[in-house]
Amino acid sequence: MGTSSIDFLAPSPKVARQLIGATLLVDGVGGIIVETEAYDREDPASHSFSGPTPRNAAMFGPPAHAYVYRSYGIHWCLNIVCREDGHGAGVLIRAIEPLAGLDRMRERRGLDDVRLLCAGPGRVGQALGITRQHNSLPVDAPPFELLPASGRPRVISGPRIGISKAMEQPWRFGLEGSRFLSRPFR
Repeated sequence: MGTSSIDFLAPSPKVARQLIGATLLVDGVGGIIVETEAYDREDPASHSFSGPTPRNAAMFGPPAHAYVYRSYGIHWCLNIVCREDGHGAGVLIRAIEPLAGLDRMRERRGLDDVRLLCAGPGRVGQALGITRQHNSLPVDAPPFELLPASGRPRVISGPRIGISKAMEQPWRFGLEGSRFLSRPFR
């Protein structure tokens, strides 16, 4: 499938950085990943911190698989599992530059502004049509398509956002100069 330049066995911050500039499609809808956040089992902000539960079981499964969860009972959020089976690490897809299936994204999101279609993890989930049915599926097989970045994107990093624990970790990564980020980097 072409995920060979992304080392899903690496620690989550490294995988989060490698995913910047990669192309992610779900049933042909998606674009370039421009923002990610890393989470690890030893990280108090991670869903895996307290160990396996029915909700987070996918995080303890094989790498290069989806971990999908519902945020605030409203939004489906997409993560990609990394490290070895059973570790409990993943990368949250925070923002995508929309390139494919724009009409589907606009219909799903109910808006026209291309900059806001996938600027935030809940928006990514809605625009790509992510549901609980995507949980635990491999990201290197349909309905997913994940292609590594071409060239070497300029990646910036900073503290994660939207969490209340371990906020100081510089585990948020973004494509420098992208206008499609969920929030600017400081």
